[in-house]
Amino acid sequence: MEKFPKLFLAVLVLSQTAYSQNPTGSIEQKSLTTNQLAKESSPYLLQHAHNPVDWYPWGEEAFAKAKREGKMVFLSVGYAACHWCHVMERESFEDPEIAKQMNEKFVCVKVDREERPDVDQIYMTAVQMIAGNGGWPMSVFLLPDGRPFWGGTYFPARTGDRGNSVGFLSVMEQIDTAWKTQRDAVTQQATTLTAAVKANQNPEKENVDDDQLDEGLVNQVGAALAEQYDPINGGFGRDPNRPKFPEPSNLVFLLDRSRSDAVNETARKNAKQMLLKTLDGMLSGSMYDHLGGGFHRYSVDGLWQIPHFEKMLYDNGQLASLYAEAYADTDLSLIHI
Repeated sequence: MEKFPKLFLAVLVLSQTAYSQNPTGSIEQKSLTTNQLAKESSPYLLQHAHNPVDWYPWGEEAFAKAKREGKMVFLSVGYAACHWCHVMERESFEDPEIAKQMNEKFVCVKVDREERPDVDQIYMTAVQMIAGNGGWPMSVFLLPDGRPFWGGTYFPARTGDRGNSVGFLSVMEQIDTAWKTQRDAVTQQATTLTAAVKANQNPEKENVDDDQLDEGLVNQVGAALAEQYDPINGGFGRDPNRPKFPEPSNLVFLLDRSRSDAVNETARKNAKQMLLKTLDGMLSGSMYDHLGGGFHRYSVDGLWQIPHFEKMLYDNGQLASLYAEAYADTDLSLIHI
């Protein structure tokens, strides 16, 4: 991955940690003000229609305003079931002081990633290149022409609110100062980042020979999964204090490997054991909704005990097939159906 100049933003060394604790504090009543999102149809955007932030939906109007007023664009991308999107809304976007700074310094654009996955994909690539990881809410600062300059995910409202993370208010101040005093450097970084995103989105097509996808490569994937596998609780990742995701694509690989005649019997048995242990752990733990059915998006801990309360259709669709296939392939005593 191409490394970008740190410039003056070296001070913004942020902890892009997936926060697992429940936020505290009372939910304040929303402002009676109405912004541009009130005309939208997306339930997620409508949830922000009464923020004191002068939100615009994605579109030419917002970028024309940014060019006309010589302001950067602050892009916030989220979705209705995103827990930390709502936390950042309550902490920052409903805060009068922060909203005032957002309105004065930036043109603010709110996007529903489920409505505009194309926009989400482009800017998520940029955030991953900048921060090394991504997630939602996604917070990106853009030039008036839409080129990304800098970004991250969730920010607490103020520095010190949540550990050592830099607060959103401080981030805005530093971005605005950079835009006003080092515009050439900001533009150059945005140009470099945009070129890298374009290269990532449109890689040169290569003719790949089927012969290149040999069994050695498949075995490397199997070995990598075995190294990450948690033999006690199932799943991938052995730290009990770190989140654990179902990762259906990995499980599909293990299912296929457990059936393959192209690998030896030991490899087939190991793949089957990893698959069943993981399926059993997820189903027995709290990531599975024992009342309503289906699986939550991930477990906050590595033991499958604390669910993150949202459900994703794409996960549940793949997991339904996996459990059905596992049921067909194994004795019921090995898995709690």
